[in-house]
Formats: sequence, structure tokens, C-alpha cells
Amino acid sequence: MADVARLAGVSSQTVSRVSTGHPSVVESTRQQVLAAMQELGYRPNSAARALKRGEFRTLGVILFTLATTGNSRTVEAILAQAAQEGYAITLIPVAMPTQDGVLGAFTRLGELAVDGVVVIMEVHLLDAANLELPPNMQVVVVDSDAGERYPVVDTDQADGARQATRHLLELGHETVWHVSGPIESFAAGRRTQAWRETLEAAGKAVPPPQLGDWTAESGYQAGLVLARNPGCTAIFAANDQMALGVMRAFHEQGRSIPGDVSVVGFDDIPDAHAFFPPLTTVHQDFAEVGRRCVEGLLRQIRNEPGSPGTDLVPTRLVLRGSTAAPRGR
Repeated sequence: MADVARLAGVSSQTVSRVSTGHPSVVESTRQQVLAAMQELGYRPNSAARALKRGEFRTLGVILFTLATTGNSRTVEAILAQAAQEGYAITLIPVAMPTQDGVLGAFTRLGELAVDGVVVIMEVHLLDAANLELPPNMQVVVVDSDAGERYPVVDTDQADGARQATRHLLELGHETVWHVSGPIESFAAGRRTQAWRETLEAAGKAVPPPQLGDWTAESGYQAGLVLARNPGCTAIFAANDQMALGVMRAFHEQGRSIPGDVSVVGFDDIPDAHAFFPPLTTVHQDFAEVGRRCVEGLLRQIRNEPGSPGTDLVPTRLVLRGSTAAPRGR
């Protein structure tokens, strides 16, 4: 900065004001300083300025995997919204969903200097009574029922599952079979619970769910089991990849979709319209989840009033060609 000041013939304070965009510098002087910066290859030390201000313009994201559609698209949405607000993102993956793993990630983010953290839990870890996040860090949690202790943003998993199940019942199917996500997944648990409660409220039989792991292969294996049951005419799969596997199994067993069986997924991935037939599915608004996560963190960073609680982003059912009334209706 002193070198720039000497070359431009101004004070170091003027150079500082130019580097921070201070409006008090006249335009001719600003251009003189900028020319000196360019000649000397000077770049303001944003890290040093951040330490002085106590604001780093960076948000951290902690998560366990990017392999699932929900996690990857949520991170993408957070990144887009953060960039729009002028913030960068530091991503910290955690190998195992444990208390120590999460706290270790917070330690790393503290060393990297972030203003706040989004924790994408996905699993039931925050249900554990002994889990406590660092008290001095601004935090928003995604995909968890920890709303009593932390600000939580989540898709309305339960309502999406209810919409899917009711749609199939309203078409005239006697009941709805379910291919669930893994038992440790918070979202999968919410969807399974809502599916079961919707059937019970309608006075319908509740078939045993087929356990999947979000992959198309697990949906395929579940589909092979269900395809052997001639009474299975409607299936709600907990995500679109498993729905794809289910549809493949039924096609291979000579059972048509939606003629013999209707299938509904969850997520509304970009390729859902290209399934054969196009997949009826529950749309998740990941962009809105990302926006609310970032806005929630920024409110905390600005010391605006707030409190723990769960902010649910609505879902909507997208009707396509994979569902129809059962034969004879």
C-alpha cells in the first residue's frame, strides 16, 4: 500500500479508501491510484480486511454426502443464493455422521474463517440428546427435526408423501405400496410415516414397505418383489431414482405402466419427464430451500431477531404419464 501511495503521489489512507470503494475519493484521484495498483500488481488483502471487520463474506456447508439428489441440489441452490448475496462457500464433507465428525467440521470451518454454517444433516443425528453444535457459530440446519434447538429449513416431506399417496387412492387403487429410503434418513422416515398415516386415515390396508437406499438398483430389486404380487397396482417410491428401478423391474416382468401399475416418485429430477412413461412425481423446490438457508444465516449474521423453529418449503405433485386408474375403473 505504501508503494502504491508513493507511485500515485497520495497518502496510504487514500489508497485504503480506493481499495474499499469509499465514496469520498474524487474520480481523478481514484483513477490515479488504480493505475498505480495495476502497474505494481497490487491487490488488496481481503483476508486482512475481513479480520479487521470480523466479517469474511464466506459461508460454510457441512454435509455427509453429495451422492444423493437432495444433498447435491441443495448445495447447488445454497451456492447460487450465496453468490447472489456476494458470499463464497466453503464445503466440508464429514465421513461419518457422528458428534465428533460434526464438531471436527466446525473446528475446520472456524480455522478457515466463515461467517455462518449450513448443516445438511439428512440423517437422524440431531435427534441424539448429547449432540450440541458450537454455541458461538451462526447455524441453519437442513433436513432435520431439530427445530426446537436450531433454525431449520426443510422441504415439506410429509405433505409431499401425502399428495402422492392421495393421488393414487383418488385414482381408485385399493392401496399403495411403498419403496422407502434408508432407515437412517430423516427425509425417508418422514415420507414413510406420511404414506402410512394417509393410508390409515383412508381406511386402507398398509402393505409392508420395501426398503431401498435411494439408488435405482435398490428400486429395481424392490420392484422385482412387488411385480410378483398381482394385487400391487400402485407404488409410491421415496425418490425418482428408485422409481426408475421399479419401472424397469415391472417392464421386464411384462407388466405395463400405468396400465397394470401406477408409479409415483419424489424429487422431480430434471430427467423425470424422460422416463418411460414420464414420471409422476413430487416436486421439491431446492432453489427456495437454498434461498431460505442463506437468508436465515444472513439474518443471524446481521443480529436480526430470530429463534429456533422449522421453516417448511411447500412441495407440489407433478402429474405425468406413469399414473392412471386401475384396470376396470
